[in-house]
Amino acid sequence: MKKNPAKITEKSVLREYVEAIIIALLLAFFIRTFVVQAFKIPSGSMIPTLLIGDHILVNKFGYGVKNPLNGTVWIAMDEPRRHDVIVFKYPQNPSQDYIKRVVGVAGDRVEVVRKQVLVNGVPFVEPNAVNLEAEILPSPRDNMEPITVPPGSVFVMGDNRDNSHDSRFWGAVDLKAIRGKAFMLYWSWDSENFTVRWDRIGKIIP
Repeated sequence: MKKNPAKITEKSVLREYVEAIIIALLLAFFIRTFVVQAFKIPSGSMIPTLLIGDHILVNKFGYGVKNPLNGTVWIAMDEPRRHDVIVFKYPQNPSQDYIKRVVGVAGDRVEVVRKQVLVNGVPFVEPNAVNLEAEILPSPRDNMEPITVPPGSVFVMGDNRDNSHDSRFWGAVDLKAIRGKAFMLYWSWDSENFTVRWDRIGKIIP
């Protein structure tokens, strides 16, 4: 019995589509896991650097190729440095992602005196950080006892210093919890005014 050429061609085309979709999905998974990942900014803790509604891209291999399950580094590359803006798993709830700026690395002595951040006894100058409130609170937000950053960790703070839940309150971030370094805005939506912030699209994150 002769086979129907039309059916054979139909099956061949269907198989090609299925294979193409599977390859595309695997490629997308690989890129998202090891190369670059998109995140949305939900809060104002990084104002003025990042605004609510900003969508950013995060470089996931700049700090090394990691095991996606436990964060162990497979291939070591660079390490987080002071002033880097990083995305990481929130230490008190790893299912949440946080974004902050690195203020101290392993061995650094970090303290806050009347809103002034000191690293190893020297004022930490971050041009993008702001204090929007004049009031000095008797809390780690404005006065924090010296903390030495443990090995394999970083101390992070939001650029919006008076409105950021960060290492001043819950301690250092383990390097294994870091997802990557934020490097660019690819979209920005102002939900209050229902408009696109066109001037922010493509902006490199300082």
